[in-house]
Amino acid sequence: MEFYFPVEVGEQLAFFAAALSAVIGLVIMFAPGLVFRLFGLQVTAERRDGLVLLRSSLAAFYLGFGATAMLLAQPMVYLAFGASFALAVFGAVLSILSDGGATLRNCLLLVVHAILAALPLGYVFGMV
Repeated sequence: MEFYFPVEVGEQLAFFAAALSAVIGLVIMFAPGLVFRLFGLQVTAERRDGLVLLRSSLAAFYLGFGATAMLLAQPMVYLAFGASFALAVFGAVLSILSDGGATLRNCLLLVVHAILAALPLGYVFGMV
């Protein structure tokens, strides 16, 4: 079995979103302290529970879903990928509006999630 790289522009954009998600997941998986600092959080020496949560839940989602979408390259997988990030956008908007979390970091994360949602959904629904 050989690695499939898409030939259509829309599918290439969805593939790029999956690749970006996998790269973000790799960074989170192998440099969680850096990610904590980027978001203004810190892990104390006696309580390192946050690293487990960050690696297992967040990094695994980004890396696993991105790699799966790249390897399978099927419209329904891209649909699930885009829908998941669209729900992440909804969660971010909900948090920004109800929790008062309208910071630059949260808005930047909202934009990244919106791009990761829009590219595969645009391909699946034939907009690109």
